[in-house]
Amino acid sequence: MIPVIYWSGTGNTEAMANAVARAIDASGEESKLVEVDSATVEMVEGADKIAFGCPAMGSEELEENSMRPFMDDVNPKLKGKSVLLFGSYDWANGEWMETWEDEVRGLGVSYIDTIIAKGEPDGKALEECEKRARLLSEA
Repeated sequence: MIPVIYWSGTGNTEAMANAVARAIDASGEESKLVEVDSATVEMVEGADKIAFGCPAMGSEELEENSMRPFMDDVNPKLKGKSVLLFGSYDWANGEWMETWEDEVRGLGVSYIDTIIAKGEPDGKALEECEKRARLLSEA
Protein backbone atom coordinates (compact mmCIF):
# COMPACT_ATOMS: atom_id res chain seq x y z
CA MET A 1 0.00 0.00 0.00
CA ILE A 2 1.32 3.43 -0.98
CA PRO A 3 -0.05 6.29 1.13
CA VAL A 4 -0.82 9.52 -0.75
CA ILE A 5 -0.93 12.09 2.07
CA TYR A 6 -1.85 15.65 1.16
CA TRP A 7 -3.12 19.05 2.28
CA SER A 8 -5.15 21.20 -0.11
CA GLY A 9 -6.69 24.60 0.46
CA THR A 10 -8.27 25.28 -2.94
CA GLY A 11 -8.58 21.79 -4.40
CA ASN A 12 -5.59 22.08 -6.75
CA THR A 13 -3.31 19.80 -4.76
CA GLU A 14 -6.25 17.49 -4.06
CA ALA A 15 -6.74 17.08 -7.83
CA MET A 16 -3.05 16.17 -8.10
CA ALA A 17 -3.39 13.69 -5.20
CA ASN A 18 -6.32 12.02 -6.94
CA ALA A 19 -4.28 11.66 -10.16
CA VAL A 20 -1.34 10.20 -8.22
CA ALA A 21 -3.60 7.69 -6.44
CA ARG A 22 -5.33 6.66 -9.68
CA ALA A 23 -2.01 5.98 -11.38
CA ILE A 24 -0.68 3.99 -8.42
CA ASP A 25 -3.80 1.82 -8.51
CA ALA A 26 -3.56 1.43 -12.29
CA SER A 27 0.06 0.28 -11.93
CA GLY A 28 -1.02 -2.71 -9.86
CA GLU A 29 -0.10 -1.24 -6.47
CA GLU A 30 -2.72 -0.10 -3.98
CA SER A 31 -2.93 3.55 -2.97
CA LYS A 32 -4.43 5.01 0.18
CA LEU A 33 -5.53 8.63 -0.33
CA VAL A 34 -5.42 10.47 3.00
CA GLU A 35 -5.85 14.11 3.98
CA VAL A 36 -2.97 15.00 6.28
CA ASP A 37 -5.21 15.64 9.29
CA SER A 38 -6.27 11.97 9.11
CA ALA A 39 -2.77 10.61 8.44
CA THR A 40 -0.66 8.87 11.07
CA VAL A 41 3.04 8.36 11.61
CA GLU A 42 2.32 4.61 11.52
CA MET A 43 1.10 4.92 7.90
CA VAL A 44 4.50 6.29 6.96
CA GLU A 45 6.43 3.79 9.08
CA GLY A 46 4.63 0.88 7.43
CA ALA A 47 5.20 2.02 3.85
CA ASP A 48 8.25 1.58 1.61
CA LYS A 49 6.84 4.09 -0.89
CA ILE A 50 4.90 7.24 -0.08
CA ALA A 51 3.61 10.40 -1.77
CA PHE A 52 3.16 13.75 -0.02
CA GLY A 53 1.31 16.72 -1.49
CA CYS A 54 1.16 20.31 -0.32
CA PRO A 55 0.82 23.65 -2.11
CA ALA A 56 3.12 26.59 -1.56
CA MET A 57 1.90 28.77 1.27
CA GLY A 58 2.96 32.11 2.69
CA SER A 59 6.43 32.99 1.51
CA GLU A 60 6.98 29.70 -0.35
CA GLU A 61 6.66 27.21 2.51
CA LEU A 62 4.60 24.17 3.51
CA GLU A 63 1.19 24.73 5.10
CA GLU A 64 2.08 25.47 8.73
CA ASN A 65 -0.82 24.11 10.81
CA SER A 66 -1.12 20.55 9.49
CA MET A 67 1.45 19.60 6.84
CA ARG A 68 4.58 21.16 8.39
CA PRO A 69 4.02 19.54 11.81
CA PHE A 70 3.21 16.19 10.16
CA MET A 71 6.38 16.31 8.05
CA ASP A 72 8.39 17.18 11.16
CA ASP A 73 6.96 14.06 12.83
CA VAL A 74 7.55 11.70 9.90
CA ASN A 75 10.84 13.01 8.52
CA PRO A 76 12.87 10.74 10.84
CA LYS A 77 10.93 7.76 9.41
CA LEU A 78 11.73 8.42 5.71
CA LYS A 79 15.26 7.02 5.53
CA GLY A 80 15.47 4.32 2.85
CA LYS A 81 11.95 5.00 1.51
CA SER A 82 10.85 6.04 -1.99
CA VAL A 83 9.14 9.44 -1.90
CA LEU A 84 7.12 11.52 -4.36
CA LEU A 85 6.44 15.17 -3.48
CA PHE A 86 3.80 17.18 -5.33
CA GLY A 87 1.88 20.43 -5.06
CA SER A 88 0.70 23.61 -6.71
CA TYR A 89 1.55 27.27 -6.41
CA ASP A 90 0.10 30.56 -7.68
CA TRP A 91 2.90 33.05 -7.17
CA ALA A 92 6.70 33.23 -7.13
CA ASN A 93 8.62 30.44 -8.88
CA GLY A 94 8.01 27.21 -7.00
CA GLU A 95 11.00 27.56 -4.69
CA TRP A 96 9.07 25.85 -1.86
CA MET A 97 9.29 22.57 -3.75
CA GLU A 98 13.07 22.83 -4.14
CA THR A 99 13.37 23.51 -0.41
CA TRP A 100 11.06 20.57 0.44
CA GLU A 101 12.92 18.25 -1.93
CA ASP A 102 16.29 19.23 -0.41
CA GLU A 103 14.88 18.63 3.08
CA VAL A 104 13.59 15.14 2.23
CA ARG A 105 16.61 14.18 0.13
CA GLY A 106 18.82 15.00 3.11
CA LEU A 107 16.99 12.35 5.18
CA GLY A 108 18.56 9.46 3.26
CA VAL A 109 15.60 8.47 1.11
CA SER A 110 16.36 5.87 -1.54
CA TYR A 111 14.32 7.61 -4.29
CA ILE A 112 12.77 11.05 -4.61
CA ASP A 113 10.79 12.77 -7.35
CA THR A 114 8.74 15.99 -7.47
CA ILE A 115 5.86 17.49 -9.43
CA ILE A 116 4.65 21.08 -9.33
CA ALA A 117 1.75 22.76 -11.09
CA LYS A 118 1.19 26.49 -11.44
CA GLY A 119 -2.37 27.20 -10.32
CA GLU A 120 -5.07 24.70 -11.15
CA PRO A 121 -3.43 21.60 -12.64
CA ASP A 122 -4.28 21.25 -16.32
CA GLY A 123 -4.37 18.03 -18.32
CA LYS A 124 -0.60 18.13 -18.88
CA ALA A 125 0.10 18.56 -15.15
CA LEU A 126 -2.26 15.70 -14.25
CA GLU A 127 -0.59 13.48 -16.85
CA GLU A 128 2.74 14.31 -15.23
CA CYS A 129 1.28 13.33 -11.83
CA GLU A 130 0.26 9.98 -13.31
CA LYS A 131 3.67 9.45 -14.92
CA ARG A 132 5.58 10.25 -11.72
CA ALA A 133 3.22 8.06 -9.67
CA ARG A 134 3.95 5.12 -12.00
CA LEU A 135 7.68 5.75 -11.50
CA LEU A 136 7.14 5.74 -7.73
CA SER A 137 5.29 2.43 -8.03
CA GLU A 138 8.27 0.97 -9.90
CA ALA A 139 10.90 2.42 -7.53
